[in-house]
Amino acid sequence: MSDTPTSSAAQKYGQLEIERAELEPWPNANPERDYIVHFEIPEFTCLCPRSGYPDFATIVIDYVPDGYIVELKSLKLYINRYRDQGISHETATNKILDDLVAVLAPRWMRVVGEFNVRGNIKTTIFTEHVNDGYTGPRPEYRRPTFTGI
Repeated sequence: MSDTPTSSAAQKYGQLEIERAELEPWPNANPERDYIVHFEIPEFTCLCPRSGYPDFATIVIDYVPDGYIVELKSLKLYINRYRDQGISHETATNKILDDLVAVLAPRWMRVVGEFNVRGNIKTTIFTEHVNDGYTGPRPEYRRPTFTGI
């Protein structure tokens, strides 16, 4: 096995899947009901657009679906596309919200980027979308609970 960088012609299947990833909507089996979907994504990475150093975060997504929910593998692959992108914390968090809203058209959605401490500063970005007239549940934000166990 060689230690040389992988050429695009020799990409592994996972790299190709990530490269081609698109969020996939699935029909909501219970559109008559307001319910919360909660995701914690503790291994989010992107690159600082200024230095190129890696940034690490937990992305927390809460939403009330309408006609669609997100297919989980498509979400995983979509999130992994950020690992080699030079993008600010604020832009990444807002883009995730915008992309999910565009595909799912949820009744309500919040995306929070809990970025690890860097340069002695902890950054948390809160973004939210709500449909006009929506009065259903909007739970209070709770910090990520994933412990790796």
